[in-house]
Amino acid sequence: MVEIELDGKKVEVAAGSMVMHAAEKAGTYIPHFCYHKKLTIAANCRMCLVDIEKIPKAAPACATPVTQGMIVRTKSKKAVDAQKSVMEFLLINHPLDCPICDQGGECQLQDLAVGYGGSSSRYAEEKRVVFHKDVGPLISMQEMSRCIHCTRCVRFGKEIAGVMELGLSHRGEHAEIESFVGMSVDSELSGNMIDICPVGALTSKPFRYQARTWELSRRKSISPHDSTGSNLIVQVKNNQVMRVVPMENEAVNECWIADRDRFSYEALNSPDRLQVPMIKQAGDWHEVDWQTALTFIADAFKDISQRHGADRLGALMSPQSTLEELYLGSRLMRALGSENVDSRLRAADFAHDGLVRWLGCAIEDINHMRTMLFMGGNLRKEHPILAQRVRYAILHGAQIFSLNETEPDWAMKVSQNVVRDSEHWVQALVALCSSVAKLKGVHPVVPFEGVDAEMDLLAQSLVQGESMHVFLGNAFAHHPKANTLLSLVNWLTAQVGCTFGFLGESANTVGAQWVQARPMPNTKGLNVSQMLEPGALKGVLLMNLEPEHDCAHPQRAIQALSEMDLVVTLSPFKANLEFSDVILPIAPFSETPGTFVNTQGLEQSFHAVVRPLGGTRPAWKVMRVLANMLGLDGFEYETIEEVRASLHENLPPLADRLSNQCHADLDFTSCEGQKPCTAPSYQLDGLVRRSPALQATTDARLGR
Repeated sequence: MVEIELDGKKVEVAAGSMVMHAAEKAGTYIPHFCYHKKLTIAANCRMCLVDIEKIPKAAPACATPVTQGMIVRTKSKKAVDAQKSVMEFLLINHPLDCPICDQGGECQLQDLAVGYGGSSSRYAEEKRVVFHKDVGPLISMQEMSRCIHCTRCVRFGKEIAGVMELGLSHRGEHAEIESFVGMSVDSELSGNMIDICPVGALTSKPFRYQARTWELSRRKSISPHDSTGSNLIVQVKNNQVMRVVPMENEAVNECWIADRDRFSYEALNSPDRLQVPMIKQAGDWHEVDWQTALTFIADAFKDISQRHGADRLGALMSPQSTLEELYLGSRLMRALGSENVDSRLRAADFAHDGLVRWLGCAIEDINHMRTMLFMGGNLRKEHPILAQRVRYAILHGAQIFSLNETEPDWAMKVSQNVVRDSEHWVQALVALCSSVAKLKGVHPVVPFEGVDAEMDLLAQSLVQGESMHVFLGNAFAHHPKANTLLSLVNWLTAQVGCTFGFLGESANTVGAQWVQARPMPNTKGLNVSQMLEPGALKGVLLMNLEPEHDCAHPQRAIQALSEMDLVVTLSPFKANLEFSDVILPIAPFSETPGTFVNTQGLEQSFHAVVRPLGGTRPAWKVMRVLANMLGLDGFEYETIEEVRASLHENLPPLADRLSNQCHADLDFTSCEGQKPCTAPSYQLDGLVRRSPALQATTDARLGR
């Protein structure tokens, strides 16, 4: 540790730290533009000049290492004069367009110009003009004359997103930030460039000219998309979501969010929103009131139960639903006498032991891992926030390995990638286990005949690896032999001595398992595949589910649903019109309180940020009222907190259920022609599917 004096205070920081780091620790603000705590140091803007004793000129705080006994003054005349001089230079070419700039009110340049800018400029020459660029549907570069060349966006792309899509061309007054030969910016994390731009050069294209920052109310929320559970700030005007930005949480998403978290809000204001209940009569849809719709459903449920038995009813619920919705939906079906409940919509192997599959470690632990093996899935597109943590680990010496169907384009260095068709993953894992057994001098879990040089090399790396974790992706979880694969991974990790776990697909994949939104062991409950067999059910309730996008076999699912006597869809959108009999408008995440449980088992509750649109109602209230109309006991809830309390009271603690242990019988029968079902990044759920900006991206067009 090194001790310095900063504005008369003693500050102790680690050797190798910069003066800026010491100032942050001491709570002293030094004006800056190019410095960002998550990016490497560039020292471009020179705004952070400070007065350091025995150094004749003012020095940049972000790029000056501390030394023992150093005396730093950030508010002396020398420091302030230097900072004012830099500000004068920065404003020479800056356009005077603050009144129409989207960054107005949250612009670092604007804020610092108040304290360090002059009332007039000595430079009367014509200002420089930079031609605008078109880099895609998400980021606007219409006013690049505002750019001060801090290069935050360039460094973000290279260091965090892993793709250097923007760069600084030319020199001096001709310097410009631009993409390579007019290409678009396609990173799944690109929207973070908007947040870190300290001026109004990079702005949100969908949000452009929609509102001023001081008109927006800011409310906390949680991402409803992937399993990371990114923390959000949702900005609202006139009861309408106008913008979504990250809320900093070092343990989960740090200060970043994925583009689908940022731009999917467009769907909340979509013309496709359903605002009143609808019933189909004689093939035509009619709007009705809630009482009529719920009475119709309750009567139909009772009729099916009496004529065919309660076991001919079922519920399919998306793991994008809140914990409370999944809990009440499962309880409702079981109270009716049916165990036909499932949320594993894209799965192919349904055997389970009632335990909850999870990540197997804390998300922030990824930064410090030294060896990682990823099996089955597209880390970059399916889990962009976790992928950037892996990149951080690689920059600090970690090695990663992959077993996948294709060569991964993860914008990071993969030490070894084993490419095998998913039909042969079981054999590949058997070969890997055999190679590990030879190195460890133990009996293999299954005898393996032959030689597999790739697996021998991978086994050697795993046995020698330190601080290792095995990550199982969506394609692994949805594999037809998922339990056989998991049993082999259990044996492998036990021999290597490392941890392992599932990355998880949706916002509530872990929560859905916890609240038993699946048939429980030793019951006659049907899984999703069995429920969607022709003639299996007479009536079904679909929550936040669109079979053509969310089920493993969409055509078969649609055919089975079309033949049922009753299909009730609960959705924020006009969905499933082809085969539904009733559609109820339920609130998306922005209009209802709820809880998501992320992949590490962290419960994160949130409040509604706007009032429900039109006649929309929170799904948990719909479930409660429907249960009351059916005469079911135990559904007398007045608040979401009461539902949550009931959930915790009636279920075993989540921490006691988290386990990836599996000792299923190994199944070596052929699964030829059966591919794991995974959703492209921008087809994951109803919100991203209805965001015009996201659907205009390169990833959406290419189905990545």
